[in-house]
Amino acid sequence: MKMQRRTLLTTLSAAILVGCGFQLRGKASYGYAFQTLFSGFTPNSPIGVDFKRQATGQGLTILDDAASANAAQVVLRVHQEQRERVVVGTGVNGQVNAVQLRVRFRFSLFTTQGKTLLDEVEILQAREQSYSESAALAKEAEEQLLYRDMQQEVVQQLMRRLSAVKSI
Repeated sequence: MKMQRRTLLTTLSAAILVGCGFQLRGKASYGYAFQTLFSGFTPNSPIGVDFKRQATGQGLTILDDAASANAAQVVLRVHQEQRERVVVGTGVNGQVNAVQLRVRFRFSLFTTQGKTLLDEVEILQAREQSYSESAALAKEAEEQLLYRDMQQEVVQQLMRRLSAVKSI
């Protein structure tokens, strides 16, 4: 009797979740007006590596050597890719106790014929982090995780901006 009640409650709970529209978030999928893109990222760019992985997963063909630039339908020109670390708080004795981490990314998009599809766009991500000299190694690891998170958010925003281009 107890087992039947437990099974009934579990089934009922699952039915309620399905009925209310609950669904785990899946991978974002965007539609693009182009299939091939020449990327202007430097070879060791962390954002470039994430972008290439994300874009190829979405069905885009990424060309990244200059010789194949003319074979692409669109060109992504990277103007700036920068990490910044700014002190935003100090203690009474002058020691740093808070920093702001930023990832700044500027790009434009145009066709190989020179038609501008997206004027220069800047994506800026910022996170604040407390800092303690006594936990410097732990804070350095936390800083790398925060940069990684911001970098992934920049790539997601870049993918959304590229999908907003309706015609080439």
